[in-house]
Amino acid sequence: MHAHPVTPSESTVLQVGPLKPSLAETLRTEYGAAVLPEDATDRARFLTDGAARVTAVVTSGRTGVDADLMAALPNLGAVINFGVGYDTTDVDAASAHGIGVSNTPDVLTDCVADTAVGLMIDVMRRFSAADRFVRAGRWPAEGNFPLTRQMSNSSVGVIGLGRIGGAIAKRLNAFGCTISYHNRREVADSPYRYVGSPVDLARDVDVLVVAAAGGSGTRQLVDADVIEALGPRGYLINIARGSVVDEPALVDALVHGRLAGAGLDVFADEPYVPAALFELDNVVLLPHVGSGTVETRAEMEALTLRNLDEFLATGRLVTPVVEPGVRV
Repeated sequence: MHAHPVTPSESTVLQVGPLKPSLAETLRTEYGAAVLPEDATDRARFLTDGAARVTAVVTSGRTGVDADLMAALPNLGAVINFGVGYDTTDVDAASAHGIGVSNTPDVLTDCVADTAVGLMIDVMRRFSAADRFVRAGRWPAEGNFPLTRQMSNSSVGVIGLGRIGGAIAKRLNAFGCTISYHNRREVADSPYRYVGSPVDLARDVDVLVVAAAGGSGTRQLVDADVIEALGPRGYLINIARGSVVDEPALVDALVHGRLAGAGLDVFADEPYVPAALFELDNVVLLPHVGSGTVETRAEMEALTLRNLDEFLATGRLVTPVVEPGVRV
């Protein structure tokens, strides 16, 4: 049991958007959490009747809390986010209203970094395509699968050398890869070469790995110019957010052979993926499973509840992105 079993009538916790079933069940049974209705009419009725009770929202990076919902919850003190990405929550509005925001960093770093390396190996060696080749009975009929590109000892550029970007670089270093990176600012004491712009980074490398945070500051950071600089022998790996890449430009480059391939775990309008990519054997498509292991999701859930417990008990957060403060 957690620290705050309450009855639904005195619920102060609100679930916004779908969550991991075990987390949603814990919120319901141990915290008496209400769930914000999806239907607009039901939602308006709920906010009219129950908005003033809500002091904490639990949500995920796929849903988030916008400024309008914050404004509709007059006593909201914290947005507790299941996930490392919080770009769907308006952090500027939260900060202005003294609303804390937390996420679940660190616990998912290893699995997301593993996913990036797996995508890189898969797209360069075309393992998924080779698997389809075997399953279609083509090996006896057509002979050997075409030669592919070596992944070890390639040159890799990382966009966003934070926790996850650093973990990816560390793994690729073990594969003999040469690592350079672009960040908003240079990372002190980094063993990797800093490059001042995404275009210059892309021009220099075989593989560009996108590990930057989502949000307005990185929207389409990897634009048509970056994709062109990466070129017809270059590969793009994205385990960050679909918004960081100009998706139409990426699709166009892949369809017309101006990029060697891509490994994508994230897309601009999930769960919808551009249909033009479905027929391409030089693209690996994953349904946003970067942190999707039993172990990592359990740790993310535990950290989400630790943040909630801490906020309800003390008004503070364990892993704040925005510290709870005084409402202005």
